[in-house]
Amino acid sequence: MALSSFDIDAPRWDQSTFMGRLKHFFNITDCRTALLPDSRLDEAKALVESCRAGSIPPGTTVEQLYYAKKLYDSAFHPDTGDRMNLIGRMSFQVPGGMAITGFMLQFYRTVPAVVFWQWVNQSFNALVNYTNRNAASPITPKQIGVAYVTATSTALATAVGLNLYTKKAPPLVARWVPFVAVAAANCVNIPMMRQQEILNGIAVTDENGNKLGHSTKAAVKGITQVVISRVTMAAPGMIVLPIIMQRLEKYKFMQRITFLHGPIQVMCTTMSSGVFHLIFMVPAACSLFPQRCSMAVSKLEPELRDSIRSQYGDSIRHVYFNKGL
Repeated sequence: MALSSFDIDAPRWDQSTFMGRLKHFFNITDCRTALLPDSRLDEAKALVESCRAGSIPPGTTVEQLYYAKKLYDSAFHPDTGDRMNLIGRMSFQVPGGMAITGFMLQFYRTVPAVVFWQWVNQSFNALVNYTNRNAASPITPKQIGVAYVTATSTALATAVGLNLYTKKAPPLVARWVPFVAVAAANCVNIPMMRQQEILNGIAVTDENGNKLGHSTKAAVKGITQVVISRVTMAAPGMIVLPIIMQRLEKYKFMQRITFLHGPIQVMCTTMSSGVFHLIFMVPAACSLFPQRCSMAVSKLEPELRDSIRSQYGDSIRHVYFNKGL
């Protein structure tokens, strides 16, 4: 490929298909990028910006440009271009999320353990949700605090309530309580953390990136898709792994080494959860919907729809926006 015609912002894979999005998110959720120093990430950003400006350093190859874009997409916010905090990046979901998931699935029997690990998980989720929000809609520290407290309270109430309710239920049912709590909290945490988008709308553009206005309906659509993706991301590991652990406990070798029972279960659960997330679920869940979401003009708010049609007629049929992750 001639570098003079290289468009670094053009998707490497077709983002209108699930497989194209899957390849893209496999690329940017690569947890190895989380290990790179800020200086290396800043170098990648500088190369991306140079390419955008049409000033590619001599000797640069196409693969180097693709790798720089991979690092840029994994570490810098698509709206602001600012470097995202490490814990909030999607590339940190595997090392960060797998350990928390392992502990939640193991320590589900007592109320103090449930409270502590749900609090840790919701603190982690709140940071991820804030980091990957649509940054074109600013949120105040007060709103962040309310979102955090509300989501954490929802998770704790759900987990503790179900934990007490399932005391007499089959053991496997009790093991699924953490997933229900996580799903319920996601349904609260993400909309609350991104409430400003729902209240004031998010910026929508035409296919060339020209701003057309703000839409609350676009915000609701984008946030709904993010909630579905996050619940899907957690579902297989938190539903299947308890079944595996339930059967593992029945083996005699597990019963003989009771002093190692807890550590072994945490290690097995954490490793299994991590491998599964690493191989498939984080990129697959992120790929369910396009990052650059679209909506028909006919489905927008009447005011915005009429404004677009008065200026552009029927030439614009869809608007586009960043749904966040």
